Amino acid sequence: MKPSQIVIGTRGSKLAQAQARMVSDGLRARWADLAVETKIITTSGDENNRKIRDAVQSAGRKGLFTAEIERALLAGDVDLAVHSAKDLPSELTAGTEIAAVLPRAPVDDVLISIMPWDLHSLPANGIVATGSVRRKHQLRWKRPDLEIVDLRGNVMTRLRKLAIDQWHAIILARAGLERLGLETKERRLRFEESEFSIEVLPQEFFLPAGGQGVIAMQVRSGDDRARMLVEPLNDFDTRLCLRAEREFLRLLHGDCNQPVGVLAIVDGAIMKIRGQVFDLEATTPRKGSIEGPSEDAEQLAARLLEQINGE
Repeated sequence: MKPSQIVIGTRGSKLAQAQARMVSDGLRARWADLAVETKIITTSGDENNRKIRDAVQSAGRKGLFTAEIERALLAGDVDLAVHSAKDLPSELTAGTEIAAVLPRAPVDDVLISIMPWDLHSLPANGIVATGSVRRKHQLRWKRPDLEIVDLRGNVMTRLRKLAIDQWHAIILARAGLERLGLETKERRLRFEESEFSIEVLPQEFFLPAGGQGVIAMQVRSGDDRARMLVEPLNDFDTRLCLRAEREFLRLLHGDCNQPVGVLAIVDGAIMKIRGQVFDLEATTPRKGSIEGPSEDAEQLAARLLEQINGE
């Protein structure tokens, strides 16, 4: 690596590249003489061979979108890995660390429908598509009559499927839509030749995945130079919240294939964490919330899990 260069590793989807650009733009703004290169890395989650992808998914989605990028990082092929934090396993690969995070985007999930419906007015026994185990459980909790089907692919692919398939709605993360620059004014979303309705789902019931809306920058442990370069981009409050949410998942042994919602919010010196855990056969979640000093992020996460397990 040249002294004046850094290589970013990212997935090849439009959303992943948009997120990598946010990081590279931030680096260039802070370090005028720094040459920033982006290297596209295909992950198991991006694999076009459906049989291979489904085999990986059936074994659990832990690291599905991150493992190959982490291997490139450890091999020295890239200096900085940029991820959606929710895709990272709760236990990081040995020899790596999260060095910085960008300010958090909106954490909400959104219901995108073919007609001006919201969750309550969707037709009885309507069809809703989502690839998230957490969202499936949340939907069954609030609308047990709905038929829930699997949804795969990137954001663009999912919207195209909604336009042509016999579905009533899909659920996506609001942050991804915004980062792709998709128009969402007045509860409408215009995409290619289609127009959809949008409802921001209430967090009371649709608590997000841990790390949702957060862009994480991962470096090799001990790489002081890479850590120094990204440190000015770090958002302190977002980092505290991510620490709490990841600790909650770690203690619960829950990654992105688990029906778990968790959200930490910092208000001054106080952090509040809410958690929502679905047992696989349960129709309602175990829930809890706790608050305390924001610097005690990991301890608060542990106390929250104790509270939920004590229900």
